[in-house]
Amino acid sequence: MFFMEIDTSSTICGASGLLPIVKLIKYGIIPIFQIGIPIILIVLGMLDLGKAVMAGKEDEMKKAQSTLVKRAIYAVAVFFVVTLVTLVFNLVSGTAFQGTTDEGKPTSWFKSCWEVA
Repeated sequence: MFFMEIDTSSTICGASGLLPIVKLIKYGIIPIFQIGIPIILIVLGMLDLGKAVMAGKEDEMKKAQSTLVKRAIYAVAVFFVVTLVTLVFNLVSGTAFQGTTDEGKPTSWFKSCWEVA
């Protein structure tokens, strides 16, 4: 859907020039925050634990284990915070009234712009 050609001049988002920005946010920034950051946190925690195991010191291993657990918790928190923020924005955009569609249903510029992207 990202590469599909859409008549952007007929949409509110396309007419205002916001479509490229919305696409960048929807397909670039949000996935990086939601998937990339948790993966990086877990990989870094595993590397720290691996270094501690190779060093063979018990106190370093315990410290690295606690760091890995904390980073895993942070990774899950980042994933769900992004999901929660996206959900809240979808709910808020559904209540913002911009006009009506051809069928008489209320619509908002944010929601129509997000769905076109």
